[in-house]
Amino acid sequence: MNIEEIHKLDQEITLLINSTGNAVTDPIMQFFSNIPVWIPLYVAVAAFLFYRMKWKQALVIMLSILITFICCDQFANFIKETVGRLRPCHDDFMVGNGLSILEGKGGMYGFFSGHAANSFGFAISSSIGLKNDRHHKYRIYTWLIFFWALMVSISRIFVGKHYLGDIIVGAVAGSLIALTISFIARAAVKAIDKKEQVIRH
Repeated sequence: MNIEEIHKLDQEITLLINSTGNAVTDPIMQFFSNIPVWIPLYVAVAAFLFYRMKWKQALVIMLSILITFICCDQFANFIKETVGRLRPCHDDFMVGNGLSILEGKGGMYGFFSGHAANSFGFAISSSIGLKNDRHHKYRIYTWLIFFWALMVSISRIFVGKHYLGDIIVGAVAGSLIALTISFIARAAVKAIDKKEQVIRH
C-alpha cells in the first residue's frame, strides 16, 4: 500500500468517524477539544505534586512535564510545516463529502496532531511522575488521565481538524517523547532521594 492509498483510506475512515457526531456528542467533543478548559486540570496536578512530594522532587517532575509539553508542541509544529498535509477542514474532498466542522479551521496543516501529542505526553509524564510517591499507586488517576487523553485526541476528528492518522501518529510521538523525558526525570528524583538519605545519615 503506497502513501496515496494510505491517505485515501485515512480520509474514508475519518469521514466515517466524523459522520457519527450528533446533537448530543458534538458539544462533548467541542468541550474536550477546547485547550483553555483544561488549564485548571494542569494547575491541579501541579499543586497535587507539590502537596504529595518534597519540593525538589516535585519541581523535577513539573519541569519534565513542561519540557514534554514544549517538545511535543514544537515537534508537531515542525512536522506540520515540513510535511504540509492539509487539515480535513481545508481539504475540498473532505468538505465536499460532508465533513462536519465544529470549530474554526485553524492552521492549514494538521500532520500530526499537537493535541494528541500533548495530551498523551501529559498523561504519561504525570503518571510516571506520580510513581515517585511510593505510598500510593494512583491507578484511578492513571485510568482517568488516559481516558481524558483519548477523548481529547478523538475530539479532533469530530470537530474536523484532524485525520485519524494525525491522531495515531501524534499519540505515539507524544508518548515516546514523554517516556524519554520522564525516565530521565525519574532517575533525577532517585538521585535526589539518595543524596538526601546520605545527608540524613
